[in-house]
Amino acid sequence: MQVQKVEEFDQLKSVIERVFAQGVLEKFYRKLQSRDVRVREFEKVLEQRVFEEADSSLSRSGKTARQFYGALPVSDQSLIREFYLERIEKVDPRIRQKYQKIYRYY
Repeated sequence: MQVQKVEEFDQLKSVIERVFAQGVLEKFYRKLQSRDVRVREFEKVLEQRVFEEADSSLSRSGKTARQFYGALPVSDQSLIREFYLERIEKVDPRIRQKYQKIYRYY
């Protein structure tokens, strides 16, 4: 599937990549844990503005991750959710174990 709104898609993808970078990831996970948000609840992560708190570039941009996401057509939203879900599965198992509460399904 081809991305339709490339600029917005790339902006949000960059945010996700920066959040999952070493050094930022644990800050992101601590924010999720403090808000009792599961890591797989992508829309809730957007709603709670966790990306903005973890990524200083996004917070300075004047836009929110939710705005970027909302500007995407449904097909692009599906692709960005899939990208996010793939990233959370690639996290080091030791970090996943440390933050097992946010990885739980219940």
